[in-house]
Amino acid sequence: MSEVISRLVKAVATSSGLILNTFDALESAELASLRRDLPAAVQVFDVGPLHKLSPSPTTSTSLLRQDRRCLDWLDTQAPASVLYVSFGSLASMSATDIAEAAWGIADSGVPFLWVLRPGIVPGSGAGAPPPLPDGFLAATDGRGVVVGWAPQEEVLEHAAVGAFWTHCGWNSTVEAVCAGVPMLCTPWFGDQMGNARHVADAWRVGVELAGEVKRGKVAEAVAAMVMDGGTRRRARELGRREAGSVAGGASCVNVDKLVRHIMAL
Repeated sequence: MSEVISRLVKAVATSSGLILNTFDALESAELASLRRDLPAAVQVFDVGPLHKLSPSPTTSTSLLRQDRRCLDWLDTQAPASVLYVSFGSLASMSATDIAEAAWGIADSGVPFLWVLRPGIVPGSGAGAPPPLPDGFLAATDGRGVVVGWAPQEEVLEHAAVGAFWTHCGWNSTVEAVCAGVPMLCTPWFGDQMGNARHVADAWRVGVELAGEVKRGKVAEAVAAMVMDGGTRRRARELGRREAGSVAGGASCVNVDKLVRHIMAL
């Protein structure tokens, strides 16, 4: 990994431009640092969030089949009341982690939509449903839905979703920011650790729930996050700032600059 990062840094320093899926209102200090530290010939184009600048409302880009019935269930829930849980398409969990997460969600008393993709538990088989602990579905009957995959952007934009328990991959993080949804962060590897720290400490739109998954800690954090009006207000304000960047703001200006830059090469 160190060698990969080293090669990336060298490639950026000798390039004619750096294109980033972020926006100034989200990472102004980091972008200013890049522009200051990189050679003057390397222009930085923050043109994100890409899923907002180039939406595909009729065509899914997901590699997994989405269960869109969960949107109908969300329609029946109260505003900002549902915990959405998804750990992305790559992260893996042990059967013990799944069980602890399940009972933590159950004990929180919060309505939930949980994405448990096939194969999330190593060794269970790529097409096998993840093992849920005995009694979990009965204990949460009528209060939650478990699906193999969900249309995440639409779920996060739904009025019923009040919090997002995520692995903090960059796509998921940016999608939650744009939707104004506060996050519970359980990072696993790579950039997810830094993303989680930004969510919790820099942007203050969530909390980090890292380390070993324990049901008591999960239940407490879930209940607190769904009820946390202050964090939700900050998350929604950050989402409004993103909307301004896309609607004729800095991101749109940078897209135009990028086009002119490419045409001039």
